[in-house]
Amino acid sequence: MSSSSLTSHNNKHHSTRLHATATATAVAVPSNLSRQNLATSTSAPSISIRHITPTVKVRNQPKSALANMWREIQGASDWANLMEPLHPLLRAEIIRYGELVTACYKAFDLDPRSKRYLNCKFGKSRMMEETGLGHSGYTVTKYIYATPDIDMPTCCSRWIGYVAVTTDEKEIKRLGRRDIIVSFRGTVTSAEWVANFMSSLTPARFDPHNDRPDVKVESGFLSLYTSDDSSAKFTTGSCRNQLLSEIARLINKYKDEEISITLAGHSMGSSLATLLGYDLAELGLNRDASGRKIPITVYSFAGPRVGNLGFKERCEELGVKVLRVVNVNDPVTKLPGVFLNENFRSLGERFELPWSCSCYTHVGVELALNFFKMNNPACVHDLEAYLGLLKCPAQMAKIKTEGEDIFSKLKDFISKQGLDNAWRFEAAALQLGNLVQSLNI
Repeated sequence: MSSSSLTSHNNKHHSTRLHATATATAVAVPSNLSRQNLATSTSAPSISIRHITPTVKVRNQPKSALANMWREIQGASDWANLMEPLHPLLRAEIIRYGELVTACYKAFDLDPRSKRYLNCKFGKSRMMEETGLGHSGYTVTKYIYATPDIDMPTCCSRWIGYVAVTTDEKEIKRLGRRDIIVSFRGTVTSAEWVANFMSSLTPARFDPHNDRPDVKVESGFLSLYTSDDSSAKFTTGSCRNQLLSEIARLINKYKDEEISITLAGHSMGSSLATLLGYDLAELGLNRDASGRKIPITVYSFAGPRVGNLGFKERCEELGVKVLRVVNVNDPVTKLPGVFLNENFRSLGERFELPWSCSCYTHVGVELALNFFKMNNPACVHDLEAYLGLLKCPAQMAKIKTEGEDIFSKLKDFISKQGLDNAWRFEAAALQLGNLVQSLNI
């Protein structure tokens, strides 16, 4: 097993990046929401997090440990002094939130014969238990649906994730606060793949009082977040309206308590999580009864770029904290903006180039992993591979040979549904990303 030292740098025009070598992305505000109404080659895997024990048992942490430093773990100080080496509590929290995202895939119904086809298999009261997270201490309060505004026969509302809140008193005590979590799955349907590759920047315009034309986001992700499907079977309203309404309700319900808003997603889901974090902060909805700001933290797994430099700077100004967990061999994390990105904005870091405003830029602090398997290249984007590496670097090879990764299952589903054209988009992205990686771009 080879390892390299962790390095971290912070630059005004670049997201913070921490490397760990391892075999181990104009809408109106809902009328019922306002600030006043509120009185979220084969190489073995390796990781250079050197002195952390291989296995993680979150429940074995002292009850007061996380409660005493939860704000730091959630990024209050941009994870300073927690990343190099990776702090055991932070590592455990990354895994815990990753598993809450994995639950989306486990619960997603891919059986075309099912009445819940392309929706959640389980009712809200059963979902945590059915996906192996009955011990998590969270209760699901709402399912979230989304649809991109794309003219395709298969384009309709699909289950995209859930909102949950800690209700178990022991877990609330261990966490040191009541946590509102929104969890998003990644891309599955053909319409979602097309949305992913729309790849053009457009103003977000979330604040009705200030257009902020310089704050731009990827149009496909924005479409998925804001579009409404009037024919939806299980819900009404856009993904955005569903989320803002439910989070506002929960904040109001627990307004006299210590609260955190945590948004977690994989791939496309991490883009929605980032958009939601920015949206909540821009509207000022993350306030408790005393007017104090409720911290918003995004755990992004294998996420693409979401917006431009203006978006990144506005997120930082609003205090939205984003921790990006990426595999350096994962091409999705290099999209969109393979060529127009934060690395090509300036000349010698002194002179801004004319196209700088059209460059995509990553947001937040990056924890970079490094793993790849020649006989299973799709594993570079697999969420379970990410978590397997973090849980136990030495077991990475075993995990990938004994278990079929989620990404491969979804590929098989798409091919069976005759959506090969959509998958070719993804395959092209994989090839382009590998080329970019080989050229060290």
